[in-house]
Amino acid sequence: MIAVIDYGVGNLFSLSSSLESIGANSVVTSDKEIIKRADKILLPGVGAFADAIKKLRDTGLDRVIIDEVKNGKKILGICLGMQLLFEKSYEYGEHEGLGLLKGSVVPMQGVIPSALKIPHIGWNALHITKRHPIFKYIKEGDFVYFVHSYYARDCEESLLATTEYGSELTAAVALNNVSGTQFHPEKSGDIGLSILKAFCEWEDEK
Repeated sequence: MIAVIDYGVGNLFSLSSSLESIGANSVVTSDKEIIKRADKILLPGVGAFADAIKKLRDTGLDRVIIDEVKNGKKILGICLGMQLLFEKSYEYGEHEGLGLLKGSVVPMQGVIPSALKIPHIGWNALHITKRHPIFKYIKEGDFVYFVHSYYARDCEESLLATTEYGSELTAAVALNNVSGTQFHPEKSGDIGLSILKAFCEWEDEK
């Protein structure tokens, strides 16, 4: 069973509908005991980093996520959910993240050409930097859907894919049992569904 964490800042309907369409056994929940019993965790998120991490901490869900991941449970963070996996964000100040991955979240402004719009909204191709179980059904150059103004950097050890938007930006990360996508699989058509399917099928290396 996949626990989709509900902490008030995710596009849960689209994600749960996508999981249902691929036949995944999932539940949208904020119940700590259900999360502990789940086989895997999905951490969605849209909006501001500071608000999201505060909600996780106020509810104690941050501790549950950290403990479950440290115990070996696999997690996929999506968009803001991916950014929360890192050590810090510099979105309107400096904020501590969950610290499950090394790296920080920084503004795209000043990194991409000024002629390009922020937020970055739309379909962009993936440049896969290493193979991983969540990418088992996709190939180099597949297009996925982004909506973001900030991106992860200094995350070389977990970097899984980048995308070109005036500069090379982090598109996906994975290290051990932790994974994340800056793009929205639930809005990325068949490619996105295949990533969610691969995450659901991801098993420990034999």
